[in-house]
Amino acid sequence: MIEQIEQIDKIEKIRRMAAESAQARARFFESSAAAVARAADLIVDALRAGGKLLIFGNGGSAADAQHIAAELAFRMGRERPAIAALALTTDTSLLTAVSNDHAFDHVFARQLQALGRSGDVVLAISTSGNSTNVIIAVEEARRMGLKTIGLLGNDGGRAAALVDLALVIPHGETPRIQEVHIEIGHILCQLIEDELFPAD
Repeated sequence: MIEQIEQIDKIEKIRRMAAESAQARARFFESSAAAVARAADLIVDALRAGGKLLIFGNGGSAADAQHIAAELAFRMGRERPAIAALALTTDTSLLTAVSNDHAFDHVFARQLQALGRSGDVVLAISTSGNSTNVIIAVEEARRMGLKTIGLLGNDGGRAAALVDLALVIPHGETPRIQEVHIEIGHILCQLIEDELFPAD
């Protein structure tokens, strides 16, 4: 009997989390679909002009950066040429060298200095909008004249005022924010792929 009650409680917890995630997605896309479209246009314009997309974040956001870069550089749903996208979270030698010899706060900014070029777009991911290394990198991107998009959460944090375009999920729980972030990532990738390589 106790096991049955525990199982019912678990099922209700699952349903509650799924409903909260669905509500967070619905609220964001109801108010911000046009901003997502603008983000896709910004990236497409840069790619058409020979630029690239540079993506970064910490923890789960680092995984999201790699996920988005992979969808673009390889493919979303069909065979097509590669799209220039790079996650700044994958070079362990560089990440550990900068962190050890300088400061972890500069791991993304240093890579932007090395890899960023005029015409590139930066996609900065932070559920709080306050990650120091993300803030410093956005500031560096602005100094370099790169366009910046923030994939953020809560109230957008400090990053919201720094980026050219902020996509903010107004939720207080990191898992729910990240769930919307990756849906935005998938939508951006699909829009970019469809614009650059329309289906026959």
